[in-house]
Amino acid sequence: MIVKKAYFEQTGGPEVIQWAEAELPPPGPGEVRMRNTVVGLNYIDTYHRSGLYPVPLPSGLGVEAAGVVEALGDGVDALQVGDRVATFGPALGAYATARNIPASALFALTDDIDDALAAAGLLKGCTTEFLVERCARVQPGWDVVVHAAAGGVGLLLVQWLKHVGARVIGTVSTEEKADLARAAGADHVILYGTEDVAQQVRALTDGKGAEVCFDGVGQATWNASLDSTARRGMIASYGNASGAVNGINLGILAAKGSLFLTRPTLFDYYKQADERAAGAQRVFALLRQGTLKMTVGQRYPLEEAAQAHRDLEARQTTGSTVLLP
Repeated sequence: MIVKKAYFEQTGGPEVIQWAEAELPPPGPGEVRMRNTVVGLNYIDTYHRSGLYPVPLPSGLGVEAAGVVEALGDGVDALQVGDRVATFGPALGAYATARNIPASALFALTDDIDDALAAAGLLKGCTTEFLVERCARVQPGWDVVVHAAAGGVGLLLVQWLKHVGARVIGTVSTEEKADLARAAGADHVILYGTEDVAQQVRALTDGKGAEVCFDGVGQATWNASLDSTARRGMIASYGNASGAVNGINLGILAAKGSLFLTRPTLFDYYKQADERAAGAQRVFALLRQGTLKMTVGQRYPLEEAAQAHRDLEARQTTGSTVLLP
């Protein structure tokens, strides 16, 4: 079977993404051949491509996709040819028309979860689940800041936080994105380009600050996160969209009110099979109930992945983005 796949031989901007056609061998023991129908775009893809998260080179690209099982390797008995499945990694290589992948990395899809929803929402949904439920353990009545509240994870965080009874303060870059955050349920939205985020957060919380600040932006919002978080509150710095936060003086956490700081990653919370299954089932359940609504803001042909990366990094996207093989 001839497949088309993305790869990069050196790190850098979107221009390093290359394409090749290759013969895909039969799946090995414990693997299945997965034909991709929809591929998910995630910020972590740009980290791999840029070298922020180093990977061995040359490397494939992308971790998330939905598709169909087309062949089984020896020892695979939990799946059948024709099953609809999805994956969020950790193995790279999702930017492809098909690939061989360990069966253990796949989640079976039911008829009420379509491929676009799965590819757009599985990784982001599971990220949201672990951040709210198992990392910060958000409680009803808490004030919570969500930076980039109109992004793919941001919109899901707003919805999940409202589901658990928190009061959500979102930050965004434009009025259009502010409307999206409000539609998702944000109680207050701050335009970080024209307003002082920390000052506004303190005013909205009677000077207390937020119990939790979810920061997927990184360097550009680090000081605002420090100044927005309540005494003994938590900053969950889960992304680097504006660059990594470096050179942290731990004393600043004491000076700002004995803050907790964590840099959590999805795969540390989804390490074991039972954790992966339970988290994904929780996400799918909330999608079925309509508690979570997934916004697919952009669709690109698979081979236009480089342009999709440019738009994502320029903050020209809203909600989730998918690539279509």
